[in-house]
Amino acid sequence: MAIEDNPVSRAKYGEELRRRRETLGLTQEELSELSIISRSQIAHIEAGRRRPDVDDARRLDKALNAGGFFERFLPALDGRVVAEHFEEALEFEGQATAIRVYGPKLVPGLLQTEAYARAVLGSGHPPKTDEQRDKLLATRLDRARILNNFHSPVVWTMLDEAVLRRPIGGPAVMCEQLRHIVALGESRRIRVHVLPYTVGVHALLEGVVSLMWFQELPPVAYVEGFKTGRVWELPSVVRECQVAYDHALGDALSHRKSLALIRSVAEDYEHEAH
Repeated sequence: MAIEDNPVSRAKYGEELRRRRETLGLTQEELSELSIISRSQIAHIEAGRRRPDVDDARRLDKALNAGGFFERFLPALDGRVVAEHFEEALEFEGQATAIRVYGPKLVPGLLQTEAYARAVLGSGHPPKTDEQRDKLLATRLDRARILNNFHSPVVWTMLDEAVLRRPIGGPAVMCEQLRHIVALGESRRIRVHVLPYTVGVHALLEGVVSLMWFQELPPVAYVEGFKTGRVWELPSVVRECQVAYDHALGDALSHRKSLALIRSVAEDYEHEAH
């Protein structure tokens, strides 16, 4: 499936390039000489009219001593199809060095298998065409590529027990999905904590929360409800979300016990599927 460029992201990319260039007191011509990229091409990138390729991004990183920022940010320029309220969060997610996410009802998108994601995206109202669903599915599966790097981002996932018990797509799909989470946890790629039903009331009952930290930016929090979501950058609000997450984490099962529970539920689904 072809992926179109995202003009909004290109504009932000260009603004960041101009900001870093000006901070170093460089003209476009001087940056052109340092990066071996034509001045006109740099002008196009800064204006959001052109997407640099990987080699250009690496040259800009080296010329501006940006620590790989411009290469890392390239995937955010792809016009991936997501809900409008998640667009900003998606860009942040791709740059995060650490992510802590809470899923109250569904497996978080980063961890979803293709079959599970297909079942989730095929639901809802108004109904989606197969083409609309498949575009959303491609984006959701592409997000998981950040897990290919073993070291970054560091991912912690907290799941309500309801996530394990709700048979999205049927028992076979759930068995595969839960075993995927177990595999990620056993390989030490992610940490997993389950909030069991027995906890009752906890600090994150109100909805989805995702906390993100970055190498060069202050942390942000993303909160989501029905047909709505918002990225919070205000330090006081971000801190409130972090504290709430920590409180809920204190009520959750340990990583080891969580994996044991998820494994057990997956076995139950396997028996049911047969």
